[in-house]
Amino acid sequence: MTIDSDKFRVHPDTNIKLTKTPTKIEPFYKSKKKYHAVLGEQTAALSDQQELLYGSDRYALLLIFQGMDASGKDGAIRHVMSGINPQGCDVSSFKQPSAAELEHDFLWRTYLRLPERGRIGIFNRSYYEEVLVVRVHPEILKSEGLSEELSNDKNIWKDRYRSIVDMERHLYNNGTRTIKFFLHLSKEEQRQRFLARIDDTKKNWKFSISDMKERQYWDQYTDAFEDCLNATSTEHAPWYVVPADDKNNARLIISSIVLDTIKSLKLSFPKATPKHRAELLALRKHLKK
Repeated sequence: MTIDSDKFRVHPDTNIKLTKTPTKIEPFYKSKKKYHAVLGEQTAALSDQQELLYGSDRYALLLIFQGMDASGKDGAIRHVMSGINPQGCDVSSFKQPSAAELEHDFLWRTYLRLPERGRIGIFNRSYYEEVLVVRVHPEILKSEGLSEELSNDKNIWKDRYRSIVDMERHLYNNGTRTIKFFLHLSKEEQRQRFLARIDDTKKNWKFSISDMKERQYWDQYTDAFEDCLNATSTEHAPWYVVPADDKNNARLIISSIVLDTIKSLKLSFPKATPKHRAELLALRKHLKK
């Protein structure tokens, strides 16, 4: 199975319109059995590539997941990364900033969670919340300790986009490859998933009144996401808009993109120096005795 990842990429020279971008497409699997088989193959391949990433210790991979509530971020992370060695992977979720975090710039709290070389870092929501939820609810800026001049600056979002792009360029120049996924969910599919969370008592914990309140801002979030994607998708840190109404299809698309990205690094395990190889052969001789 071949998935053209470029089909979902937001290119810097384009101007994506989310209302004209599908939330559901023809699936890349013909049955549930086929879906599990393909995902299994991809997760196995990801496991091999992750070992190469860890062994070569030259690059880090940062995966960012953004989307509306119930878009499937948690499930995508759980299923796509199921074969990854936990020792080489870290998942971070970013919710409301703490008092200490609010004393720093809006990117500071994510600096501490960036992956080391050889590792995969996964952000379930990220610093992009600062140009999404904060833009939809500008009153949040008042709690961030900014001066009145800064919080009332009409260019604040453009300035934050620029800060983000500059940081991601800096990461790229130092070996971190960043892939950003926007799980594109329809409002109707969100409604159905909310209903499912209410009807299934085991999923009640996933739904709250605040989720319903945020749904009222659907159009504002769409505008915020659209501007964000167009302003911050670059060659060195691209955004991918993944149709998310079909969870299984979304997971196949995501795993394919991650796999292609790591493969593009053309990694290899470090080769032993002649001296090290001689030492190993001497140890082998000793062990054979």
